[in-house]
Amino acid sequence: MSSLDSSVSLNGTFVRPSFFHINGFSNIPYVKYYYGFLSLVYAVTIIGNSFIMLIIYMAQSLHTPKYVAVFHLAVVDLCGSTALIPKIIETFLFDSPLITYEACLTSMFFVHFFSLMQSFTLVLLAYDRFVAICFPLKFHVFVTNTLMVMMIIVAWAFTAVLLIGGVVFFTRLSFCKSIVINGYFCDHGIVIRLACNDFSPNLVFAMISIAALFYVPLLVIVLSYVCIISALLKIASTSGCWKALKTCTSHLILVALFYFPLCGTYLASLTSYVHPNARIINTSLAAVIPPMLNPIIYTLKTQEIMEAIKIFYQRRKLHAMEK
Repeated sequence: MSSLDSSVSLNGTFVRPSFFHINGFSNIPYVKYYYGFLSLVYAVTIIGNSFIMLIIYMAQSLHTPKYVAVFHLAVVDLCGSTALIPKIIETFLFDSPLITYEACLTSMFFVHFFSLMQSFTLVLLAYDRFVAICFPLKFHVFVTNTLMVMMIIVAWAFTAVLLIGGVVFFTRLSFCKSIVINGYFCDHGIVIRLACNDFSPNLVFAMISIAALFYVPLLVIVLSYVCIISALLKIASTSGCWKALKTCTSHLILVALFYFPLCGTYLASLTSYVHPNARIINTSLAAVIPPMLNPIIYTLKTQEIMEAIKIFYQRRKLHAMEK
């Protein structure tokens, strides 16, 4: 599988394979249990995010800018997990490692798209907390449902345009050597390195995109919390300070869950050798665990959602008694 065969189409010296082979883990016993675990994670992700979307939709009290962003995060988490986990299960649990060139490109686009949209959504939630704490008197001017929806639309459009540019750059690559992807999905960074022509433009474009869509949002979140902490230090009442900070805990947990594993894996790869199996486990868990935990964290750590769930349950109970 390390070289091409009759399944590729040749046009001069340009080679576009009909398919790639996703290699996944190597030499790990009982690895199918891990893919079974991912199946469980996917099931919990679907239930959790569908539930929180239902609660936000049904509860009129949650029709606020903050919960527009939370609803969007649930949508993105659900779509991102759907773009990734079922294909992993099909590839490895059901022993179907071949993926067509077009399907690989499509999977690459949507997995990266929804991952980066998670990053943008965390920025929107940081913006909500920043205005609420630093400019409380102007909150209803600077943070509205309409503005939040507009920022979401801009984020989708901006991310889509950048990634479509990446797809265009990808289609100029020729794969005349290996078609084996040593990863668990069609990861852009891994696949472009299989090309036998110059992939440096792809690499530069990818680095610019990652900086714009991953590190800039992280920097914005960090700066927003620097401003929040600075504003809280000016509050004379300690109880008031802690009360305001408590409204940020859910968001801070989400930020830590999303960014720390990815940043840790990236820094480890820069400073030392990371075994492919370890990299696959770290990156796959970093991709699938946050979407599963996000709705659980927001349900348990947010008083408004807990109240909305109680009201929803009481209404269902009353409706059942009336029948």
